[in-house]
Amino acid sequence: MRTSQSRRTAHALAASTAALTLLAACAGAGGGGSSGDGDSINVLMVNNPQMAQLQELTEEHFTEETGITVNFSVLPENEVRERISQDFANQSGQYDVATISNYETPIYSRNGWLHSLDEYVEADADYDVEDILEPINLSLTGEDGQLYAQPFYGESSFLMYRTDLFEEHGLTMPERPTWQEVADLAAQVEEAEPDVAGICLRGLPGWGEVIAPLTTVVNTFGGTWFDADWQARLTDPEFVEATEFYVNLVREHGESGAAQAGYAECLNNMVQGNAAMWYDATAGAGSLEAEDSPVAGSIGYVPAPVEQTDSSGWLYTWAWGIQRASENAEAAWEFISWASSSEYEELVGETLGWENVPAGKRASTYEDPRYQEAAAAFYEVTRDAIAEADPINPGVQERPAPGVQFVTIPEFADLGTRVSQEISAAIAGRQSVAEALENAQGMAEDVAEEYQDR
Repeated sequence: MRTSQSRRTAHALAASTAALTLLAACAGAGGGGSSGDGDSINVLMVNNPQMAQLQELTEEHFTEETGITVNFSVLPENEVRERISQDFANQSGQYDVATISNYETPIYSRNGWLHSLDEYVEADADYDVEDILEPINLSLTGEDGQLYAQPFYGESSFLMYRTDLFEEHGLTMPERPTWQEVADLAAQVEEAEPDVAGICLRGLPGWGEVIAPLTTVVNTFGGTWFDADWQARLTDPEFVEATEFYVNLVREHGESGAAQAGYAECLNNMVQGNAAMWYDATAGAGSLEAEDSPVAGSIGYVPAPVEQTDSSGWLYTWAWGIQRASENAEAAWEFISWASSSEYEELVGETLGWENVPAGKRASTYEDPRYQEAAAAFYEVTRDAIAEADPINPGVQERPAPGVQFVTIPEFADLGTRVSQEISAAIAGRQSVAEALENAQGMAEDVAEEYQDR
């Protein structure tokens, strides 16, 4: 089981899609089966490609085996976060299971909104919790050292680029690029290929959209949202320089409509050959390398660009949490145990292709020759990025709370969303970066005051 060192680290941490059509509620029908026969659970989840695949596979491969009907409600990222927050905060019990991340898990567990999963993982020998990558499990652990969620997939961030375009125009991608090198390459690509954006970067408002990649840039440029004394630092030179760099890069060499482009839009741009580079989640690689992807086999992958730090990739996981108010916790765990298992990864690999496996969570995945072959282009870079991510010290100075691309405090979801609207407005050209950050600084100062008095 987890060591005392892991528990201490966990305590420190906790004190801290191609574009899909919006899916409404959709249910799997159950046949006969096991002790779970006749049970039904409600699952609320984000609408990314891996979740859509899970939805397609559930009825035949889970419901028919267990007798547990799974009623899915699927929403875009910003909307699903709001719905989950409302339902779990009210403990209404409408949803038994929801996709939460390593941002929400420590906060929700502290508030008593989640079932501890320790008793389930310890009793479920087939699940093999020890196979879950340690950085992922630690990020899903509460202040009390107990697990409160289990990952569907884990991710960091890296830079993806078109090797065919680079070769055609004599461009070389460094093994570990700096952001300035990336900006220079984006300009060179656009000069040679005027119809192709040099890079795709998120500009869509949302703390989980534009704020995620932007904050990693801030970290490596030497900036921070708050210093160790809870002083807001959004107008510090390092934060300003990083934000100006990001906004200028996407305005000068980014995709069209960048202020409304998020993960899904950038993935689509890359798949359709409309962008030469894309800095985003490592989870995007599976879609780029899928059999039906027009760019499969012509994408290269390198670590997240840096400036002052050795690495800058984020750490994130979409995970499954059980609402404390759920009356179906046993059936809910049975679903989680299946959806996060190596058995499920095998199912995806055999039916949908090994490049589509929801990876980034199990050590055994990266040791499987079948996955290594299918994900040869990106699996090592992904594994290393997750291992190198440091939520405690992601930048060049001490932080008051953990988190790479977010700050693990309850107020950050609202703060990050409001700041993202300012940044998106700067990307759209409606205001300057200086104006955006001046407004954002005031918002951050209001949040900081609450912690300075504690």
